[in-house]
Amino acid sequence: MNKLSFFGVGPKIGRVLLPWLAFTIVLSCTTSQLFTFTSEKNSILINSGIVLLIVGLFFYFSAIRFLLKGLKETRLVTKGPYYLCQNPLYVAIILFVIPALAFLLNSWLILTSTLVGYILLKVFIKREYSEMEKFFGEDYLKYKTDTPEIFPFPITKWVK
Repeated sequence: MNKLSFFGVGPKIGRVLLPWLAFTIVLSCTTSQLFTFTSEKNSILINSGIVLLIVGLFFYFSAIRFLLKGLKETRLVTKGPYYLCQNPLYVAIILFVIPALAFLLNSWLILTSTLVGYILLKVFIKREYSEMEKFFGEDYLKYKTDTPEIFPFPITKWVK
């Protein structure tokens, strides 16, 4: 194993999550009022959706930038979004972009995609962790211990 894969377990998660997300969006858009948070347009939902989408896309593209640099240099990435959590690419989609879509489209059904994404991540991520441990050894184990897996608030790092 000379190089790590850029994609990791993302394609496995995407094969289930993307069709589910598309299904929830189509169902939400075609069945009026059945899955809505509110019966009327709500500026709080729309503004929250816009903020979540901006934060999520920034987090996602920032993580890609750091990841590509780390892969090019064949080093463990622990800065930027990877300082905040171990899986910022997945977190950006699951915790920010999908809820943003749910708020923008006024549909609680779309939020079920967050749960599906989280479950898929927990099922498939073990393989990626195993590869990282083999590739980076003790450095990765320390990073894994010190950095939250998903929730991007490394309180234990901040307390130290």
